[in-house]
Amino acid sequence: MNKAQVSGVFEWQTPLTRFFIYLESERKYSKHTLSAYRRDIQTFSVYCAENDQTVLADIDEALIRRFVASQHRKGLSGRSLQRLLSAIRTLFNYLCRHHGLDNNPADGVPAPKSPKRLPETLGVDQLNNLLTVSDDDPLARRDHAMMELLYGCGLRLSELTGLNLSDIDWQQQIVTVTGKGNKQRRIPFGEKAAISLKIWLKERAQMLRQEEAALFLSNKGRRIGNRSVQLRIKQWMLKKGLDSNAYPHMFRHSFASHILESSSDLRAVQELLGHANLSTTQIYTHLDFQHLAGVYDKAHPRSRK
Repeated sequence: MNKAQVSGVFEWQTPLTRFFIYLESERKYSKHTLSAYRRDIQTFSVYCAENDQTVLADIDEALIRRFVASQHRKGLSGRSLQRLLSAIRTLFNYLCRHHGLDNNPADGVPAPKSPKRLPETLGVDQLNNLLTVSDDDPLARRDHAMMELLYGCGLRLSELTGLNLSDIDWQQQIVTVTGKGNKQRRIPFGEKAAISLKIWLKERAQMLRQEEAALFLSNKGRRIGNRSVQLRIKQWMLKKGLDSNAYPHMFRHSFASHILESSSDLRAVQELLGHANLSTTQIYTHLDFQHLAGVYDKAHPRSRK
């Protein structure tokens, strides 16, 4: 990249700085989404500079199509390309509203479709095995309480690590969760989660180093991080002889699938998960149908060859 191209990239800095402040302060995007958008916009800005297009107002649909095609050739999946295009569309929507651009050149650019992947779940027996923790180690008791809440309330990982002591309503046995877009929802939790939480709170008092609002602490006495939870769950999976590729979100998938399987109440599952759109929740109906189809194949005398 020559000097002119480098300077061209830097001409984007002021509007981009304001754009990311807008996403964080007004749109309430999560840190994870902001980080992904920054990477995507940086990749796009470098591509534009390499193609001598350094003025935001001059970027057109053809350039964006070529950029998407170039990323596709590099092996990016349809899902990654969809996120990349979403970042570019969001940027140009912002520029149209706040910086006087006439149109969004990314509006007409489609991303290659990815085959839909059904969410991976754990079976009831697998979860019962995983949630049988008899270890007296304080961290094991913490992990038990975390896994009980992940499965018992269908929490996202960031929702779990973001919980504070004040979010637990013991009288009604409800936890207040702050989800995507800073939206709050209230979720009931069961007796097993309540018992494991009370056991953990006794350990928490011993681990606390200084004033800390977080419900779940690291061994240093501060709020536990997402990565630490991921690693601990992987360790428990291995210890229990389960698939080591399991991840925290599988508890959420399992929560939704098991409730839907028992109740068939899609709207209730939507509310419990905090999905803005029912279509997002409907993927779990495919899991339920798979289960029914499996039962049919095994049980019906006319299903076998």
